[in-house]
Amino acid sequence: MSLEVLVVMDPIESIKVGKDTSFALLLEAQRRGHRIHVAGIPDLGVRDGRAIVQATPLQVRDDPEAWHIPGAPQERALGGFALVFMRSDPPVDAAYLHATQILSLAQHQGARVVNDPQGLRDMNEKLAALAFPQCCPPTLVSCEKAALKDFVSEFGDCVLKPLDGMGGRSIFRARAGESNLNVILETLTEGGRQFAMAQKYLPEIVEGDKRILLIDGEPVPYGLARIPQGDEFRGNLAAGGRGEGRALTERDRWIAAQVGPDLARRGMRLVGLDVIGDWLTEINVTSPTCMRELDAQFGLNIAGDLFDRLEAAPA
Repeated sequence: MSLEVLVVMDPIESIKVGKDTSFALLLEAQRRGHRIHVAGIPDLGVRDGRAIVQATPLQVRDDPEAWHIPGAPQERALGGFALVFMRSDPPVDAAYLHATQILSLAQHQGARVVNDPQGLRDMNEKLAALAFPQCCPPTLVSCEKAALKDFVSEFGDCVLKPLDGMGGRSIFRARAGESNLNVILETLTEGGRQFAMAQKYLPEIVEGDKRILLIDGEPVPYGLARIPQGDEFRGNLAAGGRGEGRALTERDRWIAAQVGPDLARRGMRLVGLDVIGDWLTEINVTSPTCMRELDAQFGLNIAGDLFDRLEAAPA
């Protein structure tokens, strides 16, 4: 049966089709005969209690030079879509949170939203991992520069980052006694007004920051190790890391088994875990990536697996 599918995402004109998971979802939906549409957060709204969207119908093709043919945007009832994928990138700011509230209204009016808007509001991607301390490296979250500085002194070599970033932006590596540690902490905490995270530096990062995708809490059997290049310590692909597919280890599967059931219960149907060595560092729920790279390296169809589940078990 043909479905009406909407993907809420960043502008499709600016994506890299070989790496974009939202594009993989659109391709798969179109392949199955579904009617596909895109919108951005500014296209959402509410009128007289009804969630609405300026939705752009389109056709897509796997062509890096001309990957989409848009139609004319139309105002639609958001609750009238069978499937709505919320795929806008962080930051999770006020506009993003308001969008999830509109999507919750659309849920009550008939749409199925992936991932669940309540879960998107509740699960900060940095903090969510800390609900599973048995899986995580030593970590501190604080606004206090002195507490964060003491943590760096305790472990000697740490990674410092904001709670709302993505793609490796504003992530620092700092060692105890460094002369610039104070200014790093002042910058990250905005003088004690914002939370920052400190984690023990994991030297296994040189072997890659592994992205493990979960569908309904179950791991795809391969992950993408994002390996730092040159003098860069960050493995993020957006920071220049190289992606190398690898079969999951026993430890990877153990981590997935620890967190997967709770994520599935919360309606987090597509999730990306970040694992360095033996340790979980983040849980990505907003717009997890690496689907296209894993498909290409291992002959998979991860979007197809997700749609199989969505079509067979809509709850």
